[in-house]
Amino acid sequence: MNSGSSPSAPAEIAGVRFEEIPTQHGSRLGFARLNAEKSLNALAHDMIRLLDAQLRRWAADPDIACVILHGAGEKAFCAGGDIRSLYQLLKKHPDTVPNPTALVYFTDEYRLDYLIHRYPKPLLVWGSGIVLGGGLGLMAGASHRVVTETSRIGMPEVTIGLFPDVGASWFLQRMAMRTGLFMALTGVQINGHDAVVGGLADYLLRSTDRDTLFARLPNAAWTTDPMENREVLSALLREFASQATGVMPASNFKACEQEIQSFCRGESVAEMVSRIVRYDGDVDWLKRASATLAAGSPTSAVLGFELQRRTRELSLADTFRLELIVTLQCCARPDLAEGIRALLIDKDRKPQWQPRTMEKITPQWINGHFAAPVWPDGRHPLADLENSQLA
Repeated sequence: MNSGSSPSAPAEIAGVRFEEIPTQHGSRLGFARLNAEKSLNALAHDMIRLLDAQLRRWAADPDIACVILHGAGEKAFCAGGDIRSLYQLLKKHPDTVPNPTALVYFTDEYRLDYLIHRYPKPLLVWGSGIVLGGGLGLMAGASHRVVTETSRIGMPEVTIGLFPDVGASWFLQRMAMRTGLFMALTGVQINGHDAVVGGLADYLLRSTDRDTLFARLPNAAWTTDPMENREVLSALLREFASQATGVMPASNFKACEQEIQSFCRGESVAEMVSRIVRYDGDVDWLKRASATLAAGSPTSAVLGFELQRRTRELSLADTFRLELIVTLQCCARPDLAEGIRALLIDKDRKPQWQPRTMEKITPQWINGHFAAPVWPDGRHPLADLENSQLA
């Protein structure tokens, strides 16, 4: 990559494409594109490592004014982690805590997500199309989060025996009207309008405006001050957003506010789940949420609730540390491998959850997911994110 007056030659390695574009004021823009269109830009481990390293280089480069992260194709920004590969490693080490390969993968993924939350420069994520699981982990912490009329956003982990991770325990609980808890329990997908209403996105643009926006970026009035550059980017996005009002989909959150609050009232997850799965109304979006929860892992539903409850007073860094513990415990228990098998491997959509029902889940079973493993070097792999309150 160079710092001259012409664009750098795009560098594509292991499913990520990097490019630097000069601006009219002498600085440069860093473009990172998830380039695995066939897999809907699912995050393989190499992609995570390359993104982390490049984002750190751009953060330290005084000539980089802004970073843009987007996905190849029109269908997806990122459909989440590479869970097919995860399934294979779970089968190799079914009972090991921590699973050695999973430990490295999730540590690197969470470290990247945390970096985005704390990124010192404006970072634009173009969240058009599918944005699920790990894809939302990449988008949620960015300074400028763009969605479009095609955005389909969610944390569907209840369907595979995991829980909303990648920092979701932190950002979902900060959504109003318990909408984040509803998302965690049901795995329901939301649209771009919902994302803006819920605080998961900042700007709703037309999906067809991406190339025009990207072409305008080099001519913006970038400076050497990151805070000024944030406002430069915000002003440009506001301009595009003002032209997109006609394509904005109706918000499910607004239409179903009363139902969501009724479902998620109180502090008993069992009662919440019961109310949701017994929904007998005629709103298709709520019907899908109810059906997904009813078919999902009971353990995952309880963990989604418990993570939000247990992280209410934790910092973002400590939330990631706790999520890593629970994720590694999930890797050693049956539901995660079984959920991936039923959804993506055999595709029979008939997972055999253990336990099979909410009634059979005990406090001891859930508490076991929060037991820290013996770390390979004696300390939590994410202990350096900031001062830790967790062992």
